[in-house]
Formats: sequence, C-alpha cells, structure tokens
Amino acid sequence: MTPEQYVQQKAAASGSSFYYAFLFLPKERRAAITAFYAFCREIDDVVDEVTDPGVASRKLAWWQAEVTQSYAGTPSHPVMLALMPKTAPYAIEARHLLAVIEGCQMDLEQNRYLDFPALNRYCHLVAGIVGEVAASIFGQTDSATTAYAHKLGLAFQLTNIIRDVGEDALRGRIYLPVSELQRFDVKAHEILKRQYSDRFSALMKFQTERALGLYDEALAMLPAADLRAQKPGLMMASIYRTLLREIQADGYQVLHQRVSLTPLRKFWLAWKTQAFGRMV
Repeated sequence: MTPEQYVQQKAAASGSSFYYAFLFLPKERRAAITAFYAFCREIDDVVDEVTDPGVASRKLAWWQAEVTQSYAGTPSHPVMLALMPKTAPYAIEARHLLAVIEGCQMDLEQNRYLDFPALNRYCHLVAGIVGEVAASIFGQTDSATTAYAHKLGLAFQLTNIIRDVGEDALRGRIYLPVSELQRFDVKAHEILKRQYSDRFSALMKFQTERALGLYDEALAMLPAADLRAQKPGLMMASIYRTLLREIQADGYQVLHQRVSLTPLRKFWLAWKTQAFGRMV
C-alpha cells in the first residue's frame, strides 16, 4: 500500500462529514487535505483507542518526534510520507501539526474544563488550527479568512462535543464546562450515569444555541474574495449545522446514542452547497 492509498483509506474509513466535502476539491488540493485529515485521525485515535494513558502519552511523544524528523527531511510514517510533499505548496507548518498533538495531549491530562475560555483553548488546538490549515489548502487568498476558519473550527468542535456527550461520558470525560453545569444545576455524576432531566435539556439547549450562533458569526466573517474557494468548509458547516438541528429537534437525546446523518444526506447537503455556493 502506498502512502497515498494509506491516507485515502484512513480518511474514508472515518465516515466523517469532512470526507464528503473533500470529494468536490481539485485533485491536488484533495490529496493535501486527505493527507492532513489522516494525520489528525492518527493523533485522535491515540487518545480514543489506547486505554493506558502512559502508552498513549508515549505514542504522542513519538508523533511529536516524527513531525520534527519529517520537517528535517526524513519522514517514516505513511501519513507523513504522503503529507510532506504538500506542506510547502499549502503553507502547512510543523507548528500546526504539533498544536494538534498538544491538543490531544490535553485529553490525557484532564477530563474537565472549568469554564468556556478553558474549553476554548482546547478547541483552538484541536479544531481552530485544523480549520486554519484547511482554509489554506482550500485556496485562501485573504488573511482575514484565518479568523473565519478558527471561528468555524470552534463551531465544529462544539458540535462534536454536543453530539458525543454520551460517548465521552463512557470514557469518563465531560467537555461541557463545569461553570455551565453549575449554572444549570446538572451534576457530573448524572452525565456519567447518562441520566436525562429537564435541567440537562436546558443545558444542551444553551450549548446548541451557542454553537448555531458561531456558524452564523463565522459565515459573516468570511471575506467575499474567498467565498468560492472556501466552499468545502461551507459544505461541512451545512452538514454539521443540520446535525445540530436534528439533535435539537430530537430533544437532545445524546446520552444514550450518537445522532448522525446518513451518508446520502451528507452528500446531498455537500452537493447543494457546491451548487448554490452557500450553506443551506
């Protein structure tokens, strides 16, 4: 298997909404975002699939060394072999990759966030930086697009947190800020035991409305000059925003299940955004 085949398989196997947006990119840009996304999946899988925190930490340390080594000219992992030829054309720097690793390292060191600014720091590393790199690969021409990409990345990550409350609870993690749990009088043990209540519904309504607002803010920040180039990000936003509305319509039933859209619906939403040039 070639490095290019490896990253393609890694990206496709994830079933992510992001993958559907990649399909509409020109070949070279698609290859770049697929390799970068495969890197992010490798790092994320260390945290999600390795049960021993010590082993996971050593694996992340290996990846840090692999990034440094790759930028010095000697990549060894298939993902880095596929990604390195794309780094110069699309301004992907070592700091971007190391930031993603740093964000995932945070998952090994803490499973609670005291307030939203603390959670925002985590989101910056695991989603904002990813959005920044993606915007560059998609064809950014205006420097103001970076701020849009970070805002959109935050919206994506908050959507993931809302969708995955139940799955994260099984791993002993609660990403919802402690201060906001207290505000809505939701106890951590209720989430860990996956217990619904009117208080939990009110908390999730607040989380969802904030995330939906961030999508609107991000779109308003996107410079007109980059609107066409950033269509893949808008495709992902359309899919994720639709998912949030599904969760909302379903009464925030996220503790016992993972709400998702069918592959066909994701593709349809991506196609409509491609056709109309805006989130739908």
